[in-house]
Amino acid sequence: MDNYTKTQAGHRLVIDNRELLDVTGVVHVDSFDDEEVVLETEQGLLAIRGEDLHIKQLNLEKGELAIEGLILELAYSEDKRIRDRGKGLFERLFK
Repeated sequence: MDNYTKTQAGHRLVIDNRELLDVTGVVHVDSFDDEEVVLETEQGLLAIRGEDLHIKQLNLEKGELAIEGLILELAYSEDKRIRDRGKGLFERLFK
């Protein structure tokens, strides 16, 4: 199996009623608070924005994460600049 196939099979998002998000292929949690969670995934950096966000489950050995709260936005970026916490998250993503 080549890297592309492994990567494609390894990362998955499942959103249930915009209140529960299950993510696989998680490599690292960069930052989190009740309004945003920034993850490094096998497909790049993923920013999750919402309200009253809580990490329900995290298992980095399996690459699994579950977040509960109101999910408002999801955005991917290959750009490592989103780790610069001095600017707004989505300003960093779409700069």
